[in-house]
Amino acid sequence: MADEQLDEKNLNAEEAGAEDLGARVQVLEEQLAAAKDQSLRAAADLQNIRRRAEQDVEKAHKFALEKFAGDLLPVIDSLERGLELSSADDETIKPMREGIELTLKMFHDTLKRYNLEPVDPHGEPFNAEHHQAMAMQESAEVEPNSVLKVFQKGYLLNGRLLRPAMVVVSKAPAAPQPSIDEKA
Repeated sequence: MADEQLDEKNLNAEEAGAEDLGARVQVLEEQLAAAKDQSLRAAADLQNIRRRAEQDVEKAHKFALEKFAGDLLPVIDSLERGLELSSADDETIKPMREGIELTLKMFHDTLKRYNLEPVDPHGEPFNAEHHQAMAMQESAEVEPNSVLKVFQKGYLLNGRLLRPAMVVVSKAPAAPQPSIDEKA
């Protein structure tokens, strides 16, 4: 009988040990799943940080010239204004005009090489994203909200607005007011 009690105790101890092992295995599996999840999240975070850093470097390369290009725009404006105000028919300034035209062409070629594009919207519909309306003028010849005159060209650097074009925008002519004689 003592042997039977001993065997029963051993059996109960083995069952208790098996239950304890099963519980420990379950706890360890949960911890392993949590560690895998945490590892995957850390890898995803690292990948996101790497991608953001690459985008920041790309933007820095694309727009590094932004301030420098912005400082050059008044020079281009002055050259264009000089050509605009000088007469192409005046033989005394013809060599100077040719020099200004060549200089301006070199400027434009250089700007194009660095993805700096002019915004010259004459005759186009007004676009508040790229144009700055300086005045409105009545016009029956063009559609309302069209650009009538460009005071100053705008510029885009790699598709991003560097300076808006300053423009005069058309509006519909006002309805004629009846005169005093017509009212009577």
